[in-house]
Amino acid sequence: MTRDSQLSLPALLTALHLVALVFGLVGILVMLPNPDLWVHDPNAVKVFNWSMEHAGATHIILGAAAMFAYGIASIGWWKTAIFAVVSSSLSLGFELFGTGTGWPFGNYAYTDFLGYKVLDRVPYTIPLSWFYMGFASYLLAATLIARFWSGRSTWATIGLATWLLTVWDLVLDPAMAHESLRIQFWVWDETGPYFGMPIKNFIGWSVTGLVFMLASRALWREDVDAQRLSVNVPLVVYAANLAFAMVLSAGVGLWLPIVLAVVLGLVPAAIAAWPERRFPAAGLRWQQDA
Repeated sequence: MTRDSQLSLPALLTALHLVALVFGLVGILVMLPNPDLWVHDPNAVKVFNWSMEHAGATHIILGAAAMFAYGIASIGWWKTAIFAVVSSSLSLGFELFGTGTGWPFGNYAYTDFLGYKVLDRVPYTIPLSWFYMGFASYLLAATLIARFWSGRSTWATIGLATWLLTVWDLVLDPAMAHESLRIQFWVWDETGPYFGMPIKNFIGWSVTGLVFMLASRALWREDVDAQRLSVNVPLVVYAANLAFAMVLSAGVGLWLPIVLAVVLGLVPAAIAAWPERRFPAAGLRWQQDA
């Protein structure tokens, strides 16, 4: 990698996104449970108060900015803008409908730690998180499918991307809303068999991702040229957000979601970004009639 590429805007924004995620983990898992570490320092109190109001939104904004900058550099501004607008608007619609009716995710409500709420129900940052994690999932899926699949790959890409996005929620939701966490980012008014989460929540996640990915691909009118993509930025963004949720899960003693995130999410995502020479195409491509 050249010096110019190392200092590129997507790389810089990704680095800032990582710093914000670590900052958030330190605040939630260290500072909140141990106020004696900071309450006697006025400057530390100011930082803590700022973080309670803005840290959650900041890491999401930086993640969205990183993936938007990467998208422009890798697949062009038009496709990136379409995915950003479609994913954000449709996910906001699903979230507003969900917080108002309980469908398709279940009965839940957001707290005040993720920024200003649209219609007093959904933080404005939530559609941004759908965008950047959905976009990262889509590009990783497109690269993985292009490596191992011959023939028409659109449906396979969308299916795998939806899978990767839903895996994120398998570890995110139980951690972010866990009762033993000092702050909850959303609260549930119903329970279910998956660590208190209703199963329809994950169905709703899958449906939401599937809908905005299908709509984006339809407006693109063509697949991305995955053979030419370098997906290091999507991999780092995807893995870092899974790791954020995994650390929170570990902090509240939830181990199965961590295992699922590694096996079902991190492993296939890492394979997508692995140097292709390690995977001879002749031996590992799934043959499908065009």
